[in-house]
Amino acid sequence: MNFLRKTLDKYKPLFEKGAKYEKFAPAFNGIDTLMFVPNHTTHKGAHIRDAVDLKRIMITVVLALVPTMLFGVWNIGYQNMGEGHTFMELFGYGAIRFFPMLAVSYGVGLGLEFLFAILRGHEVNEGYLVTGMLIPLIMPIDLPLWMLAVAVVFAVVIGKEAFGGTGMNILNPALVARAFAFFAYAPNMSGDKVWVADSAIDGVSGETVLGTLAANNPINSSVFDMFMGYIPGSVGETSVLMILIGLALLLFTGVANWRIVLSSVMGAAVMGLIFNALALNSLMTFPWWQHLLVGGFAFGMVFMATDPVSASQTNKGKWIYGFLIGFLAIMIRVFNGAYPEGVMMAILLMNVFAPTIDHYVIAANIKRRKKRLEKIKIA
Repeated sequence: MNFLRKTLDKYKPLFEKGAKYEKFAPAFNGIDTLMFVPNHTTHKGAHIRDAVDLKRIMITVVLALVPTMLFGVWNIGYQNMGEGHTFMELFGYGAIRFFPMLAVSYGVGLGLEFLFAILRGHEVNEGYLVTGMLIPLIMPIDLPLWMLAVAVVFAVVIGKEAFGGTGMNILNPALVARAFAFFAYAPNMSGDKVWVADSAIDGVSGETVLGTLAANNPINSSVFDMFMGYIPGSVGETSVLMILIGLALLLFTGVANWRIVLSSVMGAAVMGLIFNALALNSLMTFPWWQHLLVGGFAFGMVFMATDPVSASQTNKGKWIYGFLIGFLAIMIRVFNGAYPEGVMMAILLMNVFAPTIDHYVIAANIKRRKKRLEKIKIA
């Protein structure tokens, strides 16, 4: 590491203001700060001095995603190859198919991030460290790499950079990528064949739990299987146990807001209980609490609904925002027979309305304070 540090310091003057490669300074500084802690300190005007910065927050989220990623890679092999294989055989099978997707996501996404930083003359933001991990985790494992690359370009350019970059986007970029891929390449994003990498192999996979219920067919997965993640689905969404481990880290470090997670579960419970009372089809009769274990619900609530940029900012707004996401996710899941998974749509819809929720929460708070002040003056 000392050699790398000395090498970067040696070439750093070439990228300083007025130097030969000044224009490429954002790219050089981005590489530098990604590998090392910045060596500059605050000299004046700081209100709070803290070791936590955007890079460390993003790294924390990436670490929280690692358990779901590792299990998902193993589950790819399990869904394709079935029983009778060693852990390494199953994991190796999944790794060969997943890690190229991860490489394409980071390669294309970070390349665009560096390009926009150079063109706009600002520092490279670390926000894509999380987005680059999320995108392949919410895509079917059989999605062609070129489709994944196009979805990444759309997410970065339209979903984020068009709004000004990290911290300015109103929609979650990873979900923008999934939405684009779903509508642009629908045959590759839905159906029972997209969840396996090689249909010629006699594995244990088939239609997802939600797909089976949408077709009014009985499911053969136990609650234990659904909780542990031994079911078909996107790489990161199957194992609720691994997702809860990641949630524990995010809550412990204060990165995720517990209000959004709890209120989303409450919203899903209310909608699920309503459907259970109606019981008109298989999705409606499916126990409300089992809705929390299948599809992308748990993954979406923990890693995307809690996105601090696109979520509501006020505490009361977080309760409303989360509740409506959970409520709408189950509603869309049940009513949309062609696409029995409503988490993506619910989160994107509430991303749009999050500023409106905060506006009315703040307006109500101001009105309440004014009334309180008037009572004090009268007294």
